[in-house]
Amino acid sequence: MKLSDAMREKMLLSFELFPPKTDKGMENLPGTIEHLCKYKPEYISCTYGAGGTNVGKNMDVCKMIKDAGTTPVTHFTCIGNTAEGIKEQLQNYLDNGVDHMLALRGDLPFGWTGTGGDFAYATDLVAYVRKEFGDKIEIAVAGSPEGHISCRSLEADIAVLKQKQDNGADYIMTQLCWDMEQFKYWLDAIRCAGITMPVDVGIMPILDQAATINMALSRNACVMPRELCEIISKNWIFPNPFVQDPFDADVEGKKARFKEAGIEYTIRQIDEYRACGIDGIHLYALNKWKDVSEIIDRSGLRTLV
Repeated sequence: MKLSDAMREKMLLSFELFPPKTDKGMENLPGTIEHLCKYKPEYISCTYGAGGTNVGKNMDVCKMIKDAGTTPVTHFTCIGNTAEGIKEQLQNYLDNGVDHMLALRGDLPFGWTGTGGDFAYATDLVAYVRKEFGDKIEIAVAGSPEGHISCRSLEADIAVLKQKQDNGADYIMTQLCWDMEQFKYWLDAIRCAGITMPVDVGIMPILDQAATINMALSRNACVMPRELCEIISKNWIFPNPFVQDPFDADVEGKKARFKEAGIEYTIRQIDEYRACGIDGIHLYALNKWKDVSEIIDRSGLRTLV
């Protein structure tokens, strides 16, 4: 059964990993995957470096995921990729048993004004993959509840999402969104626009101040609700959380309190998303399993018997 079909029957659980930069990280990853697989995720995705910079490691991670007994989904971008190169790479994935992908334009490297490849947008990539491979590959696409930062309006962004569906995409993985009222508005709006694809919601666990702020502002321009800002402010590390050696006398205490409050915030967010009737929860595991496991256990996302 395709993941998109399974989502129409029940809410799925999945995780996102990234290819470690070090050999030690690669050695530790199978253990992390094993722990995550205790929760019987329907799939685990693996990020993909722009222009194929880490395509070898990405393939290795996808194989680890497959060997662990679940479905690997590879991220795949337009950045620096020719049509023929894309065809060759995806055939290699298929030959290695990886037949699910997240089709992305990709974040433009610093100084770039375009993708540097044959396709400018994910819509083009979706159409090409569907034309070349038919139904051999299941295609997920990104959805932006607050609108993509490069798009002129939320309405234009929704129109692009509809185009992705028309070009053959199967389901949506959302970008990070903490603004629940905005998410509800977006969910209603895409349904009104004729977008029927299942929605798998991307959630980043709130565990670290700097990582939270960086994720919100460095790429996506995500709204940070008052409640989340209060958690950061009450536990602010002086002079700021980006400094490697802060002079704050209570650094460790603040980190611990922030993490606990962040986990509780993440669990409440999961509750709100589930109440919206979404089709899947996609947790950014950040290549760690302990904190993610605590969130799943405390949220009741999975009952282990």
